Amino acid sequence: MQVMLTPLVTIVIPAYNHGKYLKQAIDSVLNQDYSNIELIVLDDGSTDNTREVLDSFGNQFYWESQKNMGQASTLNKGWSMAKGEILAYLSADDVLLPQATSKSVKCLLGNPDAVLCYGDFRLIDSESRVIRSVVAPEYSYREMVVRFICAPGPGAYFWRSAFVHTDGWDASFRQYPDYDYWLRLGLLGSFVHIHEQLAAFRVHEDSQTFAQAPTERAEEALRVMEKYFQLPCIPAEIISVNGRAMANARFVVAQLHLRAGRYKAAFFEICKAMLISPGTFFSLRVQRMLANGLFNRWGHKVLRTIKNRLNYGN
Repeated sequence: MQVMLTPLVTIVIPAYNHGKYLKQAIDSVLNQDYSNIELIVLDDGSTDNTREVLDSFGNQFYWESQKNMGQASTLNKGWSMAKGEILAYLSADDVLLPQATSKSVKCLLGNPDAVLCYGDFRLIDSESRVIRSVVAPEYSYREMVVRFICAPGPGAYFWRSAFVHTDGWDASFRQYPDYDYWLRLGLLGSFVHIHEQLAAFRVHEDSQTFAQAPTERAEEALRVMEKYFQLPCIPAEIISVNGRAMANARFVVAQLHLRAGRYKAAFFEICKAMLISPGTFFSLRVQRMLANGLFNRWGHKVLRTIKNRLNYGN
């Protein structure tokens, strides 16, 4: 099959009560230096000013409002409507950098075995000030599974031809629907890491990543891995390290419990993980995860306070 040098790219923005940031997200797509883009914005039952923001753009792209379905179902709907050969999504509070699409298309066209590409990104605050730069992990399917590493972040692009061979995002997952999907997509081909910043990920009190996860969401990591190891086409070398993978999933659960102040629940998860794979506890990554669980929210608040005072002083 011959692929166009400038294939149509469909970017879906699922919007739910992020009217404050939505215009910036949309503008970042409209201002891409790659012109062959289809933008679909789906207002997922927002109760803020999301409709007004969308109305202000007129007919520059397709959008519609719907009853609340959740992020996963909304993305599946948007991608099923898409006409593009390459698909992507952008959270309504995040931003794409101007060359994100052109660099991603070039990467996918230049790597025939790849089904997805992803880049590095910036962390920004609620006022779009840069907090720090993030270098995404190098891609290894084995490491993604065993160590619970979600390498693709904001600004990931993938082939529609791969998407149609999966079941889309699992709407039963609210904390890790992307990771669950990347695990399944990774069985179809490789991912490529672009060593450049492609997007900005916004950290604020209302963002799901920064917010305290309730117990059910915190324990979702275990359900993701249990579902994954029931798939019929998992490579033998991955099946052989099932114990380590489940132990690391429990450390992820412990991390979220720590962030939420559920220290007793975190302790029990750590104990269970050590029973499954004792040595895993002593890895540097696990130690960093647990430390992050204890101090992450406090650290971000201190950093934002310092930045606000410095900006006020200027």
